[in-house]
Amino acid sequence: MLFNSYVFVYAFLPIALAGYYSTARYGRRPAILWLIFASFVFYGWWNPAFVFLLAISIAFNYSASLLIGATESRRDLQGWLTKLAVAANLGALIYYKYAMWLAALLNDTGLVHAELHGIVLPLGISFFTFTQIGYLLDCRSGIARDRSLLDYVVFVTFFPHLIAGPILHNGEMMPQFADPKTYRFSATEFAVGLGMFVLGMLKKCLIADPVGAIVPAAYAHPEILSAFGAWQAVLSYSLQLYFDFSGYSDMAIGLALMFNLRFPLNFNSPYKSQSVVEYWQRWHMTLTRYFTQYIYNPLAVAAMRRRMARKQPINRQAQMTLNGFVSMAAWPIFVTILLAGIWHGAGATFLVFGLLHAIYLTINRACRIWRPNPPEPTRFGVVWRVALTYGAVLVASVFFRAPSVPAALSMLGGMIGLHSLGGAATLSHVAAPAVAAQAALAGISWPGSWHSAERIVCIAMLYVVVWAMPNTQQIFAEYRPALDEVIRSPVAWLRWRPSPRWALVMGCATTLAALAMGGTGEFLYFQF
Repeated sequence: MLFNSYVFVYAFLPIALAGYYSTARYGRRPAILWLIFASFVFYGWWNPAFVFLLAISIAFNYSASLLIGATESRRDLQGWLTKLAVAANLGALIYYKYAMWLAALLNDTGLVHAELHGIVLPLGISFFTFTQIGYLLDCRSGIARDRSLLDYVVFVTFFPHLIAGPILHNGEMMPQFADPKTYRFSATEFAVGLGMFVLGMLKKCLIADPVGAIVPAAYAHPEILSAFGAWQAVLSYSLQLYFDFSGYSDMAIGLALMFNLRFPLNFNSPYKSQSVVEYWQRWHMTLTRYFTQYIYNPLAVAAMRRRMARKQPINRQAQMTLNGFVSMAAWPIFVTILLAGIWHGAGATFLVFGLLHAIYLTINRACRIWRPNPPEPTRFGVVWRVALTYGAVLVASVFFRAPSVPAALSMLGGMIGLHSLGGAATLSHVAAPAVAAQAALAGISWPGSWHSAERIVCIAMLYVVVWAMPNTQQIFAEYRPALDEVIRSPVAWLRWRPSPRWALVMGCATTLAALAMGGTGEFLYFQF
């Protein structure tokens, strides 16, 4: 079930909300049971068979958490139980997500013949698997102490995060589920949540899907695109990905807030970043936090311990040497980011995507080590940093979207004019039918000719929104829609408050979102 579908907006969500606040009158337990039931219905709507997979995963991990908690006095046994449970989770994830790709890879070598067909990737398996692995690791470290079965199940299954994140931490959500105030209806929280949900739907339905309508056809035939067409295909996908994930993140936070719960931020204007390090702190923020906490930090600490055991220094001067930099900085970064790249999907393109970002981050880290206190940048310096960071991210996004590495290289070649500057086919030849069809479905007027001045203006206006406008959480910052602190919108008239003017604005936004909703598709992160 999609957040941007009629059945969700007009049937599931009203019933889920009404049931939640109705059962909450009888106590916390009935409300949690209702949330669990609603979340399983939400997950099973796409494919009821995978409800059993989700239930088995929850039962296994909850049982493992009890065993881990019961063996605190026997640290060796506890460590082995944790490793076995984590390995079982990763094994299931690898089977569903990577088995067919690995089989094809082995077949291509000619050394092994492996036949695997019909493995369907369950929606959200990466997210609910990582959520539960994090819980097991926190049980091992003594951070997770809550052993309530109902709290654990609702923590894992709560539908606003189940399919595409954010990746939740038990320390953030368990106290909220335990707080009696969570189950009391708040008109303010509901209004803010609804507002964020509507703005998120606008981003998805009115911007992301229409601007990305030409992307599949363009990436299917990159070798025939002119430089003009290739650039616009790449920029269109970059904008589609931005507004799609931004829209989903807003909708997830808004939905949680309608149930009186606060999620962590997962998206914070990443294209405004002045470095790739900052970019990863703003893009898929909970995934970055997860990989930092459970992969990068342990690797970095282990590297430092090895050096200390050998009586080698671990200070900044040591990191300025080649051996120290590789062991304490480059190695943890490369392992972490390559895993992050592969997490997004099976294939060489995701490996290259991870490799590029690992290189970017390593260079960024080297600059910080060799120049720890750079001067405050001028306004031109800020613009240059943002442009350089976005350019690096844009190149990596080509591999993120392309169906193969050769296709990605062909698209990059087209961008620098290797095909032609204007003589080869443009996007209007390749993708005009897709644009027209998408516009008709979405019920909006989107310029049909890719070369039209109007369409170029539309792209330029979207970049003005990306770089110059406050984001959704800044608009609602005074009411703290998420767990993280957010700087409120610098533009006073773009700060939401209960007022007739904002009621009119949100009413118009809701109408536009409802009109555009019918022709939109899945969120891009659903496939991960």
